[in-house]
Order: sequence, then structure tokens, then C-alpha cells
Amino acid sequence: MSIRAFTHATVWTAAGPPLDDATLVVEGGHIVSVGGDLPADAEIVDCVGRWIVPGFVDAHAHVGLVGEMGGDDDDTNETSQAITPYVRTLDSIHPEDIGFADARRGGVTTMGIPHGSANAIGGQITALKAYGTVVDDMVIREPAGMKMALGENPKRVGGMRSRAPLTRMGSAYLARKAFIDAMEYRKDWEHHAARLEADARKAEAERQPIREPKRDLQHEALLRVLDGEIPVRNHAHRADDIRTAIRLSEEFGYRLVIDHATEAHRMADEIVRRGIPVCVGPIFGYRRKREQNHRTPATVGLMVEAGAMVSIITDSPVNPIQYLREMVILAIREGLAEDRAIETVTINPARVLGVEDRIGSLEPGKDADFVIFDRDPWDGRGKVAETWIDGVRVFAADGPYLGE
Repeated sequence: MSIRAFTHATVWTAAGPPLDDATLVVEGGHIVSVGGDLPADAEIVDCVGRWIVPGFVDAHAHVGLVGEMGGDDDDTNETSQAITPYVRTLDSIHPEDIGFADARRGGVTTMGIPHGSANAIGGQITALKAYGTVVDDMVIREPAGMKMALGENPKRVGGMRSRAPLTRMGSAYLARKAFIDAMEYRKDWEHHAARLEADARKAEAERQPIREPKRDLQHEALLRVLDGEIPVRNHAHRADDIRTAIRLSEEFGYRLVIDHATEAHRMADEIVRRGIPVCVGPIFGYRRKREQNHRTPATVGLMVEAGAMVSIITDSPVNPIQYLREMVILAIREGLAEDRAIETVTINPARVLGVEDRIGSLEPGKDADFVIFDRDPWDGRGKVAETWIDGVRVFAADGPYLGE
């Protein structure tokens, strides 16, 4: 297994202050050391004048679910029902979608792939690397969350399908009912276990066959949320929708992440007090609906300053995945502290996806996912020189686009 040492670079670890004239040592698919001694048998990669950062993480992109042309190349939403927690984006992802190549060109090495926002409760989220041909081999956590949506999208789709929900209160009701039904399902299985235990205390001749309750994939998926195994990723733009998302999470006690969070800055204190992570974006392009009227790139910096854990998301293809870095630059221009910028596209989204033990920062033992820039990453004139995933170079600006 080869050892490579990337020397004389400026290294941003996302786990501490920047390191000047530093060395990143990688063996196989893992990081050995950052800023430490140079192994005698290492292959030297001179990075003088270059910056090395953790591979970017986009916690909310639809790469592999929908092609940029849309039309019939779209598996983002299962709209046959309003409540579909039993579907898994894993079963729709096309690993050879061009969006994965775009991601590698932009330095994005990991993505969270959620169900769309057409349903009050959508499906299960997949966290995966941006390189491979078999989706199962790309996965690093599945499920990595459960998609829910409030606001205009579930209403619009309900109207198109001539079914509920048609209102915001209808969306909230359907979510409540689904969680209560899951809790009743748990009681059925607890009652079944009690009956088995009681029957086991009887003499063998007195025992009777006891049929198990019928399995229900919807209830089983929602119990993983109620048990705290995975968080809800709640699509919400307006402040009142964010408040409804909070209300539902407190009623049922599940972990909550706010996705899009367009008006999060208008209720920052409530969000920060509860420790709710926010995934802000997309932050450029036209306002596609009225609930985005207060959209501003300044939300990122305002929420970071308020003390929230903030991630920037592209919602690709709404904003192209390869421009995640440009969204950070725009947020910096609008007030995000430059020394806090790297966390919004590395360790914070890794935490949202529950994979921070493997990715999101350059630390010994973590996956060797990193990006080499030809200058300061927040200088818009700069570009990605190389992208590495699991210790494999998957993109090089001065050569063929590897893996394509």
C-alpha cells in the first residue's frame, strides 16, 4: 500500500487553524498525519503554492436522482402518496449521472441525496461518495435522515394529484397522523412480545400459536426517526414553516435539521436555543416562489454569528453541484466570517449526515478525501487542481477527467 506525502502546502484541516508549509500524509484510503514528519518511504507530491482542504460535502443535492434536462429523467419524488417514508433514494440513484463528474470537478467528494419536497413526509436519505459505478459501494451511511416538507411544495403537488394536503395545516396533520400510527404500531409489537412471554410461562400443552402483527415498512421507517436513529431533514423556507417544523419535532421528540432555512435569520434565537442545525441554500438564482421573497446569501453569516451549526447546500441541480464553492464565496461577500467558511461545506454537513467520524476534516484515521486548489479557495479566480476520494485521484484539471 503506497504512502504519499503532499508537501509544502497551506492546509485547512477544518479541525484547527490553517497550517502553513505543511505536509499531508496519506496511506491507501486514509490520512496518516497532517503537519507531522515526512515518512522516509513516501512518494512526494510537491504542493508548493497550493492549498489543500477537506473534500467538500453537500448535505442536500439531488445528483443521480434527476438529470439536468429534467423531463423523464427524474426520480426525485414519489408523488403517488403524500406520506412515503418507506422509499429510499438509494434505489433511484444513477451512479453514472453526469452530476457526479461535475461534483468531482468542483471539489465535492460527499453528498447527501434526499427525496424531493413534494411530500409531507418523503423518503430515506443516502449519504455517499462522489465516485464509483455501483451505488452500494459509494454509500457511507444509509439511511442518513428522513425527508419532510412544509410550505408550498406539498400543497401544490397535492392539488395536482387531487389529494391531501391542500394547505399547510393539512401537511402538518398528515405528518402527525403518520407518527401516531407508527407509535400505535410499536404498541402492537410490544403487545405481541408480552403475549409470547406470557405464553412461554405456560405448560407446553397449553400453548397456542400466536401470529405476529403484519409488518409495515412505513411505520418501521418512522420508528427509526422516533428512536433518534436518524434526523428529520425538514424542507422549510418561511419562518412560520420553520416554526411548524420545530413544533412537530417537539411534539414527537425527534432530531430536527432545517433544510433551505430561507428565513432562519428572522428567528435565529429560537433555532440556536434549541441547537437545531440549518442547511442554507440554494442561495443564488431567481426566486422560484413567494416563500423565497426574503432569500439572501447573508443568512449564512447571520446564522453562524448567532451560534448555529450552518451548512451550505446547492439543492443541485437548482444550483449546479460544481458551484458549491462559489456559494461560499458569495456568503463571504455578504458577511460570513472567512475563518468560519470552511466548516459550512466540510465538517458541519458531515455532522448533519452522521458521517463526521469518516469525513469532513483532515485528521489521522479519516478517509483520504481532499481537494487541492491552485490558490486560496475563496479567491474566485482559483480553481480545483485535483480532487481525491479514498486516496484515489478522481479529477485533475491538467489531465483527462479521471473516472469518466
